[in-house]
Amino acid sequence: MLELLSSHACHGGEQRFYRHESRTIGLPMRFSVYLPPQALHENAGRLPALFYLAGLTSTEETFAIKAGAQRFAARHGIVLIAPDTSPRGAGVPGESDAWDFGFGAGFYVDATEEPWSKHYRMYSYVRDELRETAVNELPVDGARLGIFGHSMCGHGALMLALRNPDLYRSVSAFAPIAAPMRCPWGEKAFSGYLGENRETWRQYDASELVGRATRKFAEGILVDQGLADQFLPTQLNPDLFEAACDAAGQPLTMRRHADYDHGYFFISTFIKDHLEHHARTLCGVG
Repeated sequence: MLELLSSHACHGGEQRFYRHESRTIGLPMRFSVYLPPQALHENAGRLPALFYLAGLTSTEETFAIKAGAQRFAARHGIVLIAPDTSPRGAGVPGESDAWDFGFGAGFYVDATEEPWSKHYRMYSYVRDELRETAVNELPVDGARLGIFGHSMCGHGALMLALRNPDLYRSVSAFAPIAAPMRCPWGEKAFSGYLGENRETWRQYDASELVGRATRKFAEGILVDQGLADQFLPTQLNPDLFEAACDAAGQPLTMRRHADYDHGYFFISTFIKDHLEHHARTLCGVG
């Protein structure tokens, strides 16, 4: 059962915020939904949907407020769905001690290590429960889904798409943590949530997964990276993902932008391109 927390007129559609009791997480979870004007017509059919995963410290509100994506979603008739980035209220000792682990930093894995494994199951939540909720409770066409994200959640979007190409037809990312097994953020999160067996980590690393994907994204993967990004030298590793795509024959458009940093000024500048990238596949537009 979805609880509507608020609704706001936006570019002819509605920006909504929901809460529900998650069976996967075992706690209440929140997510945002933008319904474009096409969804509000009396005889509206089911529309394509695009899941957005936000970065470290973000919530379900961050993308809706900062990215400016609704304008372009309204143009193409795409529903936008953005979940929170971690469970809230799990009561795990230390979950609020660091900004890059615990609260706001679920890393889209299903934790196997105690005490995280009970609630920190963001992979299954996004792939299964959130997707099924969107299809069952909203005017969403389950056969036309895409996914994208930023930073930690650019990692999540790439990884979820590569592991589930039967569920997601299109994928893109802004400044993703593209090889989390080989950066401090990823090593910290994976060891804490998954333990020390690095073979287990491989199933959540996009640069490892691209060569094992069961289906290529023939329309290509789009990645935008700012060259003034303060995290580029130590955390993001776009070169490793680019090399892995090249070796696997996965079409990739890797765009590097001088002067742009890691934040939403960067994202809002190129959000139009990402909506158009997804619309070509989900809506069949040129």
